[in-house]
Amino acid sequence: MSSAALRPPLYPLFLSLEGRRCLVAGLGGVGRRKLAGLLACGPASVLALDTLRAEDFPAEAAALLADPRVCFECRSCAPADVRDRALVFAATGSAEENARIAALCREAGVLCNCASAPELGAFSVPAVTRRDGLAAALSTGGASPALARRWRRELEDWLAPRARMARLMGRLRPLVLALHAETGQNTQLFRSLAASPLQSWLAEGDLESCRQWLLAELPSVLHVHIAELLDDLA
Repeated sequence: MSSAALRPPLYPLFLSLEGRRCLVAGLGGVGRRKLAGLLACGPASVLALDTLRAEDFPAEAAALLADPRVCFECRSCAPADVRDRALVFAATGSAEENARIAALCREAGVLCNCASAPELGAFSVPAVTRRDGLAAALSTGGASPALARRWRRELEDWLAPRARMARLMGRLRPLVLALHAETGQNTQLFRSLAASPLQSWLAEGDLESCRQWLLAELPSVLHVHIAELLDDLA
């Protein structure tokens, strides 16, 4: 049995990066993908390090480095760089350098993703697909990133009809909570919504059936909101 098989399972987590500081060491193809993924999630800043000068990178890197949240420095990673970072990505072209950065992060208690040796880091990045605020993440635990990418494409088709339902619930939930009903009553309503045929009707574009169900099940005070709840969900 391999040592990888003996490792405990990874803990799944959706992490908010809003207002947090991150670091990407190495801006090759892998590092640029990591940097783009970070920037999409609203960090306060990202320190980007590489021993190549900015002008030596391909044109696709220019937009990433032009982002005002990115601070690029042409140098190697120093111990002080990893301190107080929410996430660190060791994505240089050197396995030895990546291992060194991962060790710095362990000493500082900082979460690190080590591109060349995932077992040296504290987390892996799953294959993620997003649709209208709904996200699904898939990990093979390092067994096969290629399979994870394939299944991510399949997840995109799976998410499409469910994204409409998520948008409906995202609009409806604050309206229900604003009524300040008893917790048990709200729980019952939300479970009824989740178990309802609404998702299937939305996938089929049958908004009239959705409207009739909502009229029958929602508190009457919310009936005035049904049109806006269903707006653009077809």
